[in-house]
Amino acid sequence: MNDQQRRRPAKPHRRPKKDPVRFLAFEALRAVDERDAYANLVLPPLLKKARAKGDFDGRDAALATELVYGTLRRQGTYDAIVAACIDRPLREVDPPVLDVLNMGVHQLLGTRIPTHAAVSASVELARVVLGEGRAKFVNAVLRKVSAHDLDGWVERVAPSYDEDAEENLSVVHSHPRWIVSALWDALGGGRAGIEDLLEADNERPEVTLVARPGRSTTDELLSALGEENGLPGRWSPYAVRMAEGGEPGALDAVRDGSAGVQDEGSQLVAAALAAAPVEGGDTRWLDGCAGPGGKAALLAALAAGRGATLLAAEKQPHRARLVERSLAGNPGPYQVITADGTRPPWRPGSFDRVLMDVPCSGLGALRRRPESRWRRRPEDLESFAPLQRGLLREALKAVRVGGVVGYATCSPHLAETRVVVEDVLKGRGGPSVEAEWIDARPLMPGVPALGDGPDVQLWPHLHGTDAMYLALLRRTG
Repeated sequence: MNDQQRRRPAKPHRRPKKDPVRFLAFEALRAVDERDAYANLVLPPLLKKARAKGDFDGRDAALATELVYGTLRRQGTYDAIVAACIDRPLREVDPPVLDVLNMGVHQLLGTRIPTHAAVSASVELARVVLGEGRAKFVNAVLRKVSAHDLDGWVERVAPSYDEDAEENLSVVHSHPRWIVSALWDALGGGRAGIEDLLEADNERPEVTLVARPGRSTTDELLSALGEENGLPGRWSPYAVRMAEGGEPGALDAVRDGSAGVQDEGSQLVAAALAAAPVEGGDTRWLDGCAGPGGKAALLAALAAGRGATLLAAEKQPHRARLVERSLAGNPGPYQVITADGTRPPWRPGSFDRVLMDVPCSGLGALRRRPESRWRRRPEDLESFAPLQRGLLREALKAVRVGGVVGYATCSPHLAETRVVVEDVLKGRGGPSVEAEWIDARPLMPGVPALGDGPDVQLWPHLHGTDAMYLALLRRTG
């Protein structure tokens, strides 16, 4: 080292600059990973707090939301890309480092953020939350990632479709392989359908409102939203779709409970049960798994219009409180109780209509809860199976002869849908109850591509809804 080099002053230490948008997104991703939280529950309070502090405007909130959901949806693809850019197994990368990396990869490959800005912002975030040493690692990896676009990387990290179709679809569309296989079995058909479905799972779902009959109308909601911000629903007569970025909580009708946020598939399930023909009286309805209350609120409103009453039962006390909140203000009589549908407090044959929307894997709502795909395991379905069958058996006992039961799940997995219904009707694993299928398809008028029946499976790519399943059964003895 010469004298000039010795005399050169050292670079002053620069404090990393905290970017509030990316820091908030990182906080949300850590909560999802560390606490098994759901982004749709974690993110809103973080955004509300940031707005209250004056750190955020609407564009900042939109970017933070995109960073969180985009990173979660494409996690499988981004993991494969990062793995190709490092010299160690991916499992040896600390989760907080991987969150920063994947969020950086999303900015590089999944947004229009310029390359230099995506890399520099991610490195600066790493300096704040990880330290200088790990920031250098993040910088090195992201510079390798920036050498190719998303299509170029997919060609490098995914096997060809002809070589291994399921693994190709898993990497390209960022779904665990077992979920790809299960969805393909449920959907049937060739490559185009499953690719359309997987891609639909990676798209941001619309916010859909429900106008609860007797309390609000779709025309009133459309008027409140204005022509640029509101569109009629596609299939449900009670649905209104909101423009991207709209705030449902800003509407008076949502605040007072006369309308709510509810996917159109859920609306169709409740409406179909309400429309199914029953023999004899029609005065007592039951929602046997009512939490958090969206379907119960619509059923209560429909029941009130016919002079019927709804009993909404929910096993978990905190969810029962959510049901009470959803039903508050309903014009007709209703009751909310905390009760286990597998050990019901009501007498057999007490009801004319019963909805049993059973706990399930939630594979039908991967658009809304993308993190679920990385948490669920095939063995989870085995734990749900006895509960689903038990709830359906009790639902069939609860309805009188001539009454109707709706068995619903937010999952298209065959092990949670038709297999459950067939097992119960045939007495597999427990006593059978005499019942017959009702064709549910005519009870969803105007909805296309409902299959061969008699049950109905809705799909994100075909109907723009969650993948809700409905079987309607009439008790015969």
